[in-house]
Amino acid sequence: MGSCGNQIAEEHLQQQKEYMEQIRALMAQRSEHPPAAFVDTYGCQQNEADSERIRGMLQQMGYHFITEEEKADLIVINTCAVRAHAEQRVLGNVGALTHTKRKNPNQIICLCGCMMQEAHMEEKIRKSFRHVDIVFGPHALWRFPELLHRKLTKGGRLFETAPSDGVIAEGLPVVRRDPPKAWVIIMQGCNNFCSYCIVPYVRGREHSRMPDQIVAEVEALVAQGYKDIMLLGQNVNSYGKDLALSIDFSELLRRLNRIEGDFILRFMTSHPKDASPRLFQTMAECEKIECHLHLPFQAGNNRVLKDMNRGYTKEAYLELIRQARQWVPDVVLTSDIIVGFPGETTEEFEDTLDVLRRVEFDALFTFIYSPREGTPAARKKDPMPKEEKQKNFQRLLDVQNEISARKHKAYIGKTVRVLVDGESGEEAYPLSARTKGGRLVHLAGDRDLVGTFAEAKITNASTWALFGTVEKRE
Repeated sequence: MGSCGNQIAEEHLQQQKEYMEQIRALMAQRSEHPPAAFVDTYGCQQNEADSERIRGMLQQMGYHFITEEEKADLIVINTCAVRAHAEQRVLGNVGALTHTKRKNPNQIICLCGCMMQEAHMEEKIRKSFRHVDIVFGPHALWRFPELLHRKLTKGGRLFETAPSDGVIAEGLPVVRRDPPKAWVIIMQGCNNFCSYCIVPYVRGREHSRMPDQIVAEVEALVAQGYKDIMLLGQNVNSYGKDLALSIDFSELLRRLNRIEGDFILRFMTSHPKDASPRLFQTMAECEKIECHLHLPFQAGNNRVLKDMNRGYTKEAYLELIRQARQWVPDVVLTSDIIVGFPGETTEEFEDTLDVLRRVEFDALFTFIYSPREGTPAARKKDPMPKEEKQKNFQRLLDVQNEISARKHKAYIGKTVRVLVDGESGEEAYPLSARTKGGRLVHLAGDRDLVGTFAEAKITNASTWALFGTVEKRE
């Protein structure tokens, strides 16, 4: 299975390709019209990238894609287990599919992703959602053609959710969105076991892809016209630790930076315990790496951080920020924060607000704690009333919104280089773009600018975005 024992052997992947061809032939025999597939995705960019591979396999199997569940021959829902709200949305939408199945009894419904790797959730689907035909976790994604072939030829319900330390499957077909943006998975899994997080239990241990395979993928994407390359991993700063090679994430970035072409390298997500001046120096010295660091700190109190098993202190985090700004003075900083972790007091929460005021992040992703069954934090006593958590959450938003609005206002009158990456759907500002620091810009300009770099003059700003006009197309 590859150099680290986690890469799927080529002969096993070849078997899946044979299943794809068999399904294509089988579907052509059954109907003169190609079968229709609906693929829906919940959660993070890693899930979105997984769904691109699901679509790739489906396309090889002869399916075309539609956006209406009731007209689909096959429905695939790729699920997220990080927060309860996402799980409830999935269950509600899957429950509603009983109506489409009733109208079309031959419709095949598949559930996959992190949520399906939770034992209690798999049991719920097995017992209470009997219209679901195929269930598989992230580790079995590469075997989707085999599972679908078995369903089409033998019938029955299929569950493929055995625990796994995780795998790397190279060479799966991919259906990506059109340029300029592309996701590239550089590693799978997580070894950190933060006490509130389900990811290590459902995604397995950290496994890095070989650097040559990543470089080749990015080279191909750049040649195809992709200009915004997002490197994905649960903790990209751990890249390479499991490989029998002398390479870390900083070295991988330097290798990718040497690829010829005009493009931006972004990455998500960094863990503070593994961030270092070496990474910041690489960001400063490599012109293609984004001027943006997403560094989740989650809480500002050291006791809470220890209970979260985060592996750093408030003081260590603030020192990292100082070093990042020393190397990259104009770095855009964003972070994640959990409010109301079990046992956190309002007095301890003041330390989180202190970090906000001292760092002055450009933007935050903020959440009220959501217990995840099977994690240590879910077993902790949680005496703080919901109302108090909500008040603290609102205080956090008030502080950050003032900072974000002020930072965005400072862009007004400046001309910045942006990559026009799509259409906004708004009449006054029909284009959407991103700065090298990842700031969202709504632009007035012609739609043929999508996919190009441009100079944009910022004329207005809100808490969440910048607004401007295109001054020059590059």
